[in-house]
Amino acid sequence: MTKRRTLRTWVRDILFWLIVLFIAFYTLFPFYWAIVSSLTPPSMLFNTPVRYFPAQPTFNAYITVFNNEGFRRALLISAIVAGTTVILSLLIGSFGAYALGRLNFRGKSLVMYTILSMTMFPAIAILGSLFTMVRSLGIYNTPYALILTYMTFSLPFTVWVLSNFFKSLPAELEQAAYVDGATPFQTFRMILLPLTAPGLVTTGLLAFIAAWNEFLYALTFTIDTKARTVPVAIAMFSGEQQFEIPWGDIMAAAVVVTIPLVVLVLVFQQRLVEGLTAGAVKG
Repeated sequence: MTKRRTLRTWVRDILFWLIVLFIAFYTLFPFYWAIVSSLTPPSMLFNTPVRYFPAQPTFNAYITVFNNEGFRRALLISAIVAGTTVILSLLIGSFGAYALGRLNFRGKSLVMYTILSMTMFPAIAILGSLFTMVRSLGIYNTPYALILTYMTFSLPFTVWVLSNFFKSLPAELEQAAYVDGATPFQTFRMILLPLTAPGLVTTGLLAFIAAWNEFLYALTFTIDTKARTVPVAIAMFSGEQQFEIPWGDIMAAAVVVTIPLVVLVLVFQQRLVEGLTAGAVKG
């Protein structure tokens, strides 16, 4: 029995690590290939047999990308748009989540499910109505148009996730604060909100990634470098010749755009795990 159990344990462990290695390879290899392509000279990108690391690596693609004024401007606009979207979503969403998570009022469930339904529509389904709204507000081809449209998805998601965090907090915390003379707003700002920090980090980071990578709205609501974000700027890359596709520059730009997201995930890794696993275990 002991030998049979040992054999089963070995087989289970081997299968487990094989699955882990497969998932790691499947998820990391595209990023690795983007790095390799960005370091490979253009004349050697399509050589056969395939080389999994360039024999003569070069950083010319990165130099070209950073010398591109439009790309640098797009990086700045993307950071402003994504950061502002996150701040507004967390600021407005935390108040809405507190009301839905801690207060009792008629129609609460209807409001909750209405908010949840807003995240179910595909982006293309409301593109026409958003375009009409953006043009009527006079903010077409400005970062304000992107911030406004990105919040149509980030705000409902933020409210829905944070409301569960507020709902899980003990009622005794509020009661003790009221006994000590705190106002409802002070209780919210100084006691409840800090306790939802894992949820704030999780929703904020996911909203930032979504806004940073969004392409459809950025392409529709911008027409030049005045408000163009990074995904659109990369799509507009063109080679020296009319029909040339600068794959090396595109891969270099993709690596540059991905690095901030990787850094953010590593910095907030602990909070992110806490936010994703909150409420998974009771007792």
